[in-house]
Amino acid sequence: MVGYPTVRNFLKAATFTASLTWRHLRTEPARLPLLGLRLLPGRARRPARAALGRAGALPRAYALWDAGSRAESLDALRSATHGASNRRIARLTAFALAVEQPGVAEELIAMLPEDRIRAGLAHRLALTTGRAVPAEPSGRWHDLTVAPRRGTPHHDTVNDQESDDSRRVLHLVTNALPHTNAGYTQRTHRIARGQLAAGLEPHVATRAGYPLTKGIADTRRRVDLDGVRYHRLLPWLAPADRTAELRAGLRLALPLVRRLRPGVLHAASNHGNARLALELGRRLSLPVVYEVRGFLEESWLSRDTSRSTEDAFYTAERARETACMQEADLVVTLGETMRTEITGRGVDPAKVIVVPNAVDEAFLEPLPDGAALRRELGAGEDGFVVGTTTSCYSYEGLDTLIDAVAELRRRGVAAHALIVGDGPELGALRERAAAAGLGAAARFPGRVPADEVRRHHAALDVFAVPRRDERVGRLVTPLKPVEAMAGGLPVVASDLQALREIVEPGATGELVPPQDPAELADCLEKLAADPATRAGYGRAARERVGRDRTWKAAAHRYIEAYASLRD
Repeated sequence: MVGYPTVRNFLKAATFTASLTWRHLRTEPARLPLLGLRLLPGRARRPARAALGRAGALPRAYALWDAGSRAESLDALRSATHGASNRRIARLTAFALAVEQPGVAEELIAMLPEDRIRAGLAHRLALTTGRAVPAEPSGRWHDLTVAPRRGTPHHDTVNDQESDDSRRVLHLVTNALPHTNAGYTQRTHRIARGQLAAGLEPHVATRAGYPLTKGIADTRRRVDLDGVRYHRLLPWLAPADRTAELRAGLRLALPLVRRLRPGVLHAASNHGNARLALELGRRLSLPVVYEVRGFLEESWLSRDTSRSTEDAFYTAERARETACMQEADLVVTLGETMRTEITGRGVDPAKVIVVPNAVDEAFLEPLPDGAALRRELGAGEDGFVVGTTTSCYSYEGLDTLIDAVAELRRRGVAAHALIVGDGPELGALRERAAAAGLGAAARFPGRVPADEVRRHHAALDVFAVPRRDERVGRLVTPLKPVEAMAGGLPVVASDLQALREIVEPGATGELVPPQDPAELADCLEKLAADPATRAGYGRAARERVGRDRTWKAAAHRYIEAYASLRD
């Protein structure tokens, strides 16, 4: 790693963090007590909560929320409304919005008279729920002053004396390793490593302010990881909105692009990165690739049943994403189902290609010995362990997996569930497993380091992908089952179009109706009783991934795609 912190960079981190905090507090001052409690040292935090608990109903709600007693906090909030003035109810509503409880906030707003205060709170609630979006400047790309289209003479070219290097690629992404370890960042890193091995020179630049925007005080402007160069775009002040973020990104990325002279700009989801790449491409006469790794408006929709495709946030995000797809010179996506969705938005099919999720060749090696972990799980040699590595969101359907394992145990199958990952549904999943009486037969180790994933694969007999039949599940092809297949694991997945691209029933695994624990249990029970079929599925899965889905193969697909932009 290079680019160690300097006094200047420490000052930049301090001013950025201060401005970010100030903006949050200006827009939502009700967050201040929560922030103050979080910043207190451990020894002082409990006495501070105790003092707040004695200071009145609203301070008590803050104290209970900070202590993790969420239901009690909201009960205290509601009890404080009895006989309260309109001003006090407004403060209670601000608390509900600060802790992201829109349902409670809506209850409280209904108690207020029709006036300016109620209208303001209602607008903030609409922003929180996505029924409204922040007002932004009008005009294309928010009235940024940009250069003419590529090919038009302009003083702001990459370099008047030297041409760009066709081997060099600049990836523009939201976040990255080592501070964010997720499927998104793993794909970025593995693409870059594959390209490096194939003779390209990949560079990666993260979004303006990252990782300071995540509270990580790492001010290095460049970090090298496995030979891949990661560049940070760190402004002195936190951008106030999308437009300011785009301006900051453009200001900081222009010198980087002029210095690197890449042959192509390769942005990955979401549209914030794509818009920056398109502006840079116009200014510097460079081709732009937009890699659509998911449909974030669909993920947003799936996380709350009260949300709708008619909501302002959904329609605005979809429109922004579609505009970037249409304007890019080439669009890359992860599967044929996603490609169909993209071309269905009016994007030219000739410029949309598929580079599917893949694995490092090391994933094709035999799994490590899983006996020790199986003993820890209580499964031993004879137990049947089904599980997954994933993010714990509702659309993943992990409740169906827990119910299926509970059903298997009722049938006398020594089944165990292993769910590796973190997310907003993790607590509810643990409670569901406890209520089903699974006890130690359901384990939730949380997120594990990337180098621990295969150790957990080794403890499994079957890898499960029980996604719900929702838009995001039908459209987006996941990475995790591909990694499991590379290790020789059979996969049982929901019968959804995006998952049919991965699992071939009767060859590499099985497909079952989504959201049907009994059908899933039936399928798993057959596989539990048939180790030979499991082994056969696993061998076929490994062969298929080794043939079609390695990052080495993906790198050559990218080389072909980049070359097409120069033809």
